[in-house]
Amino acid sequence: MSHRPSSGLAAVSTALLAMSRHLEVRDVLKTIVASARELLDAEYAALGVPDDHGGFAQFVVDGVTDAQWKAIGPLPRQHGILAAMLRDAKTERLADVREDPRFEGWPAAHPDMSDFLGLPVKDGEETIGALFLANKRCPKAQGSCGFTEEDEELLSILAQHAAIALTNARLYERSRELTIAEERSRLAHELHDAVSQKLFSLRLTAQAAAALVDRDPARAKGELQQVAVLAAEAADELRAAVVELRPAALDEDGLVNTLRTHIQVLDRAHSAKVTFDSRGIRALPAAQEEALLRVAQEALHNALRHSGAGEVDVVLVRRGQGTVLSITDNGRGFEPRAVRRAGRHLGLVSMRDRASGVGGRLTVQSAPGKGTTIEMEVPGG
Repeated sequence: MSHRPSSGLAAVSTALLAMSRHLEVRDVLKTIVASARELLDAEYAALGVPDDHGGFAQFVVDGVTDAQWKAIGPLPRQHGILAAMLRDAKTERLADVREDPRFEGWPAAHPDMSDFLGLPVKDGEETIGALFLANKRCPKAQGSCGFTEEDEELLSILAQHAAIALTNARLYERSRELTIAEERSRLAHELHDAVSQKLFSLRLTAQAAAALVDRDPARAKGELQQVAVLAAEAADELRAAVVELRPAALDEDGLVNTLRTHIQVLDRAHSAKVTFDSRGIRALPAAQEEALLRVAQEALHNALRHSGAGEVDVVLVRRGQGTVLSITDNGRGFEPRAVRRAGRHLGLVSMRDRASGVGGRLTVQSAPGKGTTIEMEVPGG
């Protein structure tokens, strides 16, 4: 046996061990891509997880700097060679991807690629991703592919195990979501029971005070003092529940990753295309992160349920000395003043309260037929 296959299999083993260490989907994707690029000694590697709308729910690259990736622009759509890999579920090994009749070009900032090796990542009969590499770092004759049959074999082994790792990561995330949902349901029941009892006692005590106020003012005063005590206890229980209901994902993943995951789920669940972009964000105080998440959730709910939007874009960026969250949709829009006059708020009062509660501010821009932009700015980040 030659030295190359032995070292290749050792590298595959190392890559598989690296994949097995991660449980988060995005971490698994990044490990797969980095392992594939290192294993086959390519300049570039990428893995796309398709959505149901002709785009990609996730697209991870290796060999491209953050600045390059930002300059390239939006995620690719399912077209050209990528579409062929997803549609036909077969390996593509090309001497020059640019010469293939299915090639449809790429953005100006995209790195130049020539020889190409790509294959689908499959879970049973379902294609759950497309993994590809470009620009093999080796001497090669003009018009020939640097990637070999052996490379194809190694990448195929990696892809099979990548499918298992990715499926396990998805199951883990789903399990965690179910656990969180169950815990929230438990807390909601406890909150309902505890606060309902306190409110019932408050009501009875207030009624007793009202009945006594004329004939026995001293006893009425005592009942009113008890009302104050019960109200304080109810407020304490509410505060404790709110603290306990802080989104668990924020503590584990941080605001950016929590938002990204939430938006990916919404994008898969709704016909509208929902995108997320984040730039230059550092960790924020816990209260600000929770407020930003809650405002994003409320605004997304409005956009997806009420606006009729086909596209919703969520952006979280650093601006000056602060952090800005914006949610923009191309839906039917509304007249903010008319909404206020009609006594309907679309959650705007709650969102403004959340923003001001953490030292921030909320602005709403909308008009009939013009879509809506909700922007929340907080200091720091």
